[in-house]
Amino acid sequence: MTKALKGFLAGLVLIAVIAAPACRHKTTPVKPTVQPPTATMTDTVPVVPTTTTVPRVEEPREFVQTETAPKVTSENLPTDIEEANRLAQERGYIKDAYFSYAEAALGADAQSALTDSANWLKRNPQYNLLIEGHCDERGTEQYNLALGDRRANTAKQFLATLGVDAARIRTVSYGEERPFDPGHDEAAWAKNRRAHLVLVR
Repeated sequence: MTKALKGFLAGLVLIAVIAAPACRHKTTPVKPTVQPPTATMTDTVPVVPTTTTVPRVEEPREFVQTETAPKVTSENLPTDIEEANRLAQERGYIKDAYFSYAEAALGADAQSALTDSANWLKRNPQYNLLIEGHCDERGTEQYNLALGDRRANTAKQFLATLGVDAARIRTVSYGEERPFDPGHDEAAWAKNRRAHLVLVR
């Protein structure tokens, strides 16, 4: 290596040694950070003013009890008793009580029907009542007459417990003699097992 080259290299090393501390203290510029905008009062959703309504207080009214069913009177029925019976059955003023096979006890449907009938009869005291006991064709004639009698009297006693004067009610048993449906199946027999209510004067 030549003297010139050695001197050149020594000069470079010397420059590097002098320049190194100066580079070490050089600061790099810091980039400014952008802060997200903070919400201010003007950024919030505007509050819409609401008007408070004071509930209207009604004056207390006098309680008047009204009947749910319209009052039914004899003015709705004709003077002819047969026509009156037809209309009373058709309009549901009086309703028959139906029974199970070989039974004289009142089921829930029979009690409901007799309750409706009792309510109408109490409002119309000018009518008396005949209760006919009927049976289907099964059983002997004597058995069915006795069963029809029990059915008619059961219906009479139930109406009396609901406030219908028992003196206004008569009973009769026809057994199987007067079927409402002449059929020979369960559908017909179910119609014939009943206490039939008939208006009389």
